[in-house]
Amino acid sequence: MSHKTNAARILDKSKTSYELKEYTADESDLSAINVAQKVGLPIEQVYKTLVARGDKTGVIIACIQGDHELHLKGLASLSGNKKVELVSLKEVQPLTGYIRGGVSPIGMKKHYPVFIDADIKSHDKIAVSAGLRGLQIFLSPIDLISVTKAQLGVISTEL
Repeated sequence: MSHKTNAARILDKSKTSYELKEYTADESDLSAINVAQKVGLPIEQVYKTLVARGDKTGVIIACIQGDHELHLKGLASLSGNKKVELVSLKEVQPLTGYIRGGVSPIGMKKHYPVFIDADIKSHDKIAVSAGLRGLQIFLSPIDLISVTKAQLGVISTEL
């Protein structure tokens, strides 16, 4: 599967250092916990990408630790919305160009505001989807924040 995804091409173009890590995706378990085990990282370093819609801003993207749950009020506050809801699964691919289990915060077909949980800065390296099931990008949190022009804040809670 050694082909470049949109996310990898964008990182190449911005001269950002990263590593692609392939794993066997399990369609019956696309959880971040499963991905973390397969790529050999602690779950705290595997970030999942969620697509939400704010009542004022429209579509926004949230990246949170794989073992956390999205805090909708925190995301609403940080993004300038009164209310935020996750989009339905059937909307994910038309909005982002990515399928569930392969949504990357980098290289979506349209640029949406990205919000990342502030805890990300406590890690040297994190992983996010490369844009395909079975492929993760390892990179520094600072590089992810930079390339996505993300805002940081408290947007998740432990499960």
